[in-house]
Amino acid sequence: MATPNILGLTTVNGNTTVQSCTTSATAIVENAADSGKIYKINSLIISNIDGTSSADITVDLYRSSTAYHIVKTVAVAADSAFNAIDKTGTIYLLEGDALRCTASADGDLQAVCSFEEMS
Repeated sequence: MATPNILGLTTVNGNTTVQSCTTSATAIVENAADSGKIYKINSLIISNIDGTSSADITVDLYRSSTAYHIVKTVAVAADSAFNAIDKTGTIYLLEGDALRCTASADGDLQAVCSFEEMS
């Protein structure tokens, strides 16, 4: 696994991914091993679409079979949103890394992630 030199980039592509969060840790963004790329996570917004109940979100950076928590068991109130990551706390995904979300209840939380794929 080589970490690309971000000063020598030739391509930067903007991307946005979405997912419904479940009670199983699921990658919203995954950088494949040996991709030759680095991903810069700009924002991760978690929305609670349940009109009455709060739900908890856990977000982790999964690297080398270990989950490193970015936020852990944070309550997102009904019909509201939570910025788990924004530009003031940029995260870089190296080759083989994944950004994962886990909810306390299936179907109550949705995630929107904006990132740059650089090579």
